[in-house]
Amino acid sequence: MPTSTPARRAAPRRLRRAVAVSVATAAALLAGAACSGGKVTESAGIRLSSPTAASDSPTATSSPADTATAARLDAAIRQVMRTAGVPGVIAGLWREGQPDYVRAFGIADKQTSAPMATDLHMRIGSETKTFTVTGILQLVDRGELGLDDPVSRYVPGVPDGDRITLRQLAGMQSGLYDYTQDPEFVAALEADPERVFTTQELLDYSFRHPLAFAPGTRLVYCDTNTVLLGRVLEEVSGQSLADYFRDHVLGPLEMNATLYPTNARIPEPYAHGYTTQTPNGEETDATNWSPSDANAAGAMISDLEDLRTWAPVVATGRPLIEPATQRQRLRTATSPDFPGAAYGLGLFTAQGWIGHNGSIPGYQSLTLYLPAEKATLVVLLNSDTPYQGTDPSTLLGTAITTVATPDHVFRLGPATGASPSGSGTVSPSGSGTASPGGSATASPTGPGTPSPTSSQ
Repeated sequence: MPTSTPARRAAPRRLRRAVAVSVATAAALLAGAACSGGKVTESAGIRLSSPTAASDSPTATSSPADTATAARLDAAIRQVMRTAGVPGVIAGLWREGQPDYVRAFGIADKQTSAPMATDLHMRIGSETKTFTVTGILQLVDRGELGLDDPVSRYVPGVPDGDRITLRQLAGMQSGLYDYTQDPEFVAALEADPERVFTTQELLDYSFRHPLAFAPGTRLVYCDTNTVLLGRVLEEVSGQSLADYFRDHVLGPLEMNATLYPTNARIPEPYAHGYTTQTPNGEETDATNWSPSDANAAGAMISDLEDLRTWAPVVATGRPLIEPATQRQRLRTATSPDFPGAAYGLGLFTAQGWIGHNGSIPGYQSLTLYLPAEKATLVVLLNSDTPYQGTDPSTLLGTAITTVATPDHVFRLGPATGASPSGSGTVSPSGSGTASPGGSATASPTGPGTPSPTSSQ
């Protein structure tokens, strides 16, 4: 794979809501119009420690006792901003026994030069997947569905839907075609970035194509999987996604700044988002572009403090998911297309960190929890433009963890940012770490007990 950013058409790159290592890696994960990609290697999971307790001071910054570390973090973030041309960044790092680090850098609005602030709402792209899969797992706990149920039981018209399980959808192993690659969808989005798409329209773009591979044999990141899970969640719960998340996820956690939007509006206060995903490659303000094309795979909005709450919930399941169900969520698979990381059910693991990233035009995000050090990291930025093929959210995650957690430096992909593509066959592995996949014999994903790890 190339290490530089490939030529971009406006719409396809706009849809890069993946667990993005770089534009090059995103191209690998969404390789070809049919979601084809590297085969996967199973791993057993990760044993977790207790989450860090919330601070009483949500806007606290590093104390004078840790000014040296805070200064190094400040410098690291500013360097990435200068190098990658990021207008504004919000960053929070919370570690057990260490002072909180909460900062805002740069500007939130280029037109007014309004400064970035730590309480601004931002679009969070593919972090939405963590919410959608959490909802599915809650229904599992209530006995309303099973992870190994065929999706055809809940949604008609899915190609080979009797062969695709909910588990495979959540783990990116369904073989379904990625609607974001459909030429008619691309044309519609290019014609009007503020167009509102329905869920069925998005699924129809996918369902007109055959499966790219047999379900359960490859790990290929594909937004169709999570959009379809969102439809299942609505069908089984009898609620819209917005209402379900409010009542069963956000409300119980008092995440009052987070929402699944029903239109293009962002609640105030918010940061404007800037993208170069335009026909001529010039930067534009994408704040009011419709998130409907992202749907259950990437439409949500949140802020720093809410994502601080969310990070350990995704990693541990507590208090929303039963322990046995969370253990299944943490059974990960790796692929040569996904170097340095592994994917579970709506989450990834990388160098001991557990969580997800997000990218949608104008915005990127990164929300992680590190069980080994009971650390939470949240990064929000108002640009999705890569630097030499690497997403700025990844650059920031690497820069921050190099200073703060040198034994667990976060990366998605090799240190160079290059992401070689490859192919291998699914096989079981005894390791719970996020390691590159390899060639072996096919084996289906299934529940299991997590293994201890020193280190998504």
